[in-house]
Amino acid sequence: MPANVWLLTLIQALAMSTGTMLVLAGGVLGAQLTPDPKWSTLPLAMSIVGTACGVVPITRLMQHFGRKPIFIGATLFGVMVTLFAASSIANSNFWGLVASAFLLGMVLSAIQQIRFAAMESVGIDLMPKAASTVLLGGLVAAILGPELVTWGNLVTEQDFVGAFYLMAGLLVLCSLLFTRIKNTHVTIDKSADTGRLLLIIAKQPIFILAVSSSVVGYALMSFIMTATPVHMHVHEAYSLQETKWVIQSHIFAMFFPSIFSGWLITKLGTSKILFFGLSAYICTILVALVGNEWLNYWVALVLLGIGWNFLFVGGTVLLAQSYQPNERFKVQGLNEFLVFGCQAMAALSAGVLLNIIDWRGLLLVSFAIITAQLLMIIWQQNRQKRTSIPQQTF
Repeated sequence: MPANVWLLTLIQALAMSTGTMLVLAGGVLGAQLTPDPKWSTLPLAMSIVGTACGVVPITRLMQHFGRKPIFIGATLFGVMVTLFAASSIANSNFWGLVASAFLLGMVLSAIQQIRFAAMESVGIDLMPKAASTVLLGGLVAAILGPELVTWGNLVTEQDFVGAFYLMAGLLVLCSLLFTRIKNTHVTIDKSADTGRLLLIIAKQPIFILAVSSSVVGYALMSFIMTATPVHMHVHEAYSLQETKWVIQSHIFAMFFPSIFSGWLITKLGTSKILFFGLSAYICTILVALVGNEWLNYWVALVLLGIGWNFLFVGGTVLLAQSYQPNERFKVQGLNEFLVFGCQAMAALSAGVLLNIIDWRGLLLVSFAIITAQLLMIIWQQNRQKRTSIPQQTF
């Protein structure tokens, strides 16, 4: 991998700690500061909504100004937002925390573009490895984000305030590191040809499969992950420490397969990796359905993380094959909006559905979605055989 990819991986590790810290802190802070218990998960949910809202403007800005200046600007903006979040927590301002989480989600929508920048730093044959290499930064983020909460208590006496101060420092470091990356985009003149219409691109079998794989991977992961701590801690009376270990193991499992997922795509092809990802999701559902022991939750959430990695990396690689260079920003923007928009809806609905149809009902709904995606892969492969697209695309 070129040095640019490794530098982007380092930045990913540091910057994505914002998201992993919010997973741990968002619910606890929400419960502590909310004026109404039903809003306790709102800060975390709004961070996902912020990511969904930020992807289109961020990709548009990158199209006109290049990735590098927008990366730098987004992280500097994130510094101001984290300081505002720290102030909101110190003053017990719940709605200030909600606003901060939403704005941090928009910052994370820029960070999500790092994987595309890494893929544009290499030739087409190395794109799978570049995408999976950058996701390795999540291994560090899975550990570093929650640890910031503990280290922050050494900075200030009030819980979580110091963690956001430390995050502000990390985002300053990220902005400095972004100045060292090679800009992977040359600004396109507004009068230049922007390629095919989005509707034409979106009708391609490979685009449909790429987006649906990422959407299903992200939405189902968020759906089950959001419901798990509530079901374990509130409904099944597992301790907070036991629940936390399950979630941390899940986050680690999301990124660990990046060590070999790019190599597997190169050797086996993307369609097999997507099948492996959906198979891991099916095993998740089966393990979670057969029992309520702690080990069932742990194994199920680890499998959920592995399945997410295969589906997300596979979908990202396929997406890069669906557009021409001058079309990439509008296609990437549409993909990100659909992926994180569906993730936001999944996160917002998980708690509601858990109370309406209980844990087993939620798992059965997830199984139906997985089955639909398996049929989608088979259908798109059959369609692909009848088009002029080369077979090796899948």
